Amino acid sequence: MVHRRLTSGPVRAVRLALVALAAALLVSVLASPAAANNTRVAIANFEWSNKTPHVDLGESVIWTWTGPDTQHSVTGQPASPPDLGSGRTDDATQWDSDPGNNLPNHTPGSDYKVTFDHPGTYLFVCKVHQSVRGTVTVSDTPGDPNSDPGPPPPINFDTDPPNVTDNFFSNDGVNHAPPFAGPKGKGIGYTFSVDEAGRASADYYRVIKRGKGKKKRKLKLFQGYSEWNNVHVGINQVHFARRSKTFKPVAGKYVAYFRVEDNESNSTKDFTIRFTINGKKKKKH
Repeated sequence: MVHRRLTSGPVRAVRLALVALAAALLVSVLASPAAANNTRVAIANFEWSNKTPHVDLGESVIWTWTGPDTQHSVTGQPASPPDLGSGRTDDATQWDSDPGNNLPNHTPGSDYKVTFDHPGTYLFVCKVHQSVRGTVTVSDTPGDPNSDPGPPPPINFDTDPPNVTDNFFSNDGVNHAPPFAGPKGKGIGYTFSVDEAGRASADYYRVIKRGKGKKKRKLKLFQGYSEWNNVHVGINQVHFARRSKTFKPVAGKYVAYFRVEDNESNSTKDFTIRFTINGKKKKKH
């Protein structure tokens, strides 16, 4: 036999009241707007990381150029009616990250901050790239100007120079070779290892002596340069001091300043390299 449990009237009324109260609280939570804060927006890859930031009165939006593309502005637009594609917006022309500059370019990690003291919806568009845009919505609720906007976004731009190791003269890429080049302009093999792709270059100076006695001094005369545009990660082998359109070898002692630059234009320090280009042997009579 199945017994049905009966609930007394007062108990049932209390339960119904609790259910109604819980439902009302849930509706209240869902209906209440989330508290806004000072907000960070990263500009990278031709877009805002948050295209529709929301803040309260007195709070700020902080835009950060994180790269690799940094040729963008944050430029406020005039008020517009709803039929212009962005919905109704308010006048934002008082704000411009690059006033008077139609070709903006920012250092990776640099910021632009706007504090909003009037409610509304504000449209910002890059001067150069119209697709780099977003709207800031400001509520009429007093905000917290000291609220934490969160940590700065990571930089997407390489600012570290390449690391060059194991650089030495070598004709086979393994064994060291003496720092002497022959007279025919073939140069010397030079080996180096690098941890980033890019390009390398060397400026050549011939060392000469001028003057006599106590006035004798060494001078460095620029003789030309070499460039290698296909440097890859790992071991590279190039022809150092080889005859080319940019270097005409002349017998003598030389000092070269060698460097490697990655694809983001970060350069190593100059490596000072000394070598000699031998002259032609005189024929015996």
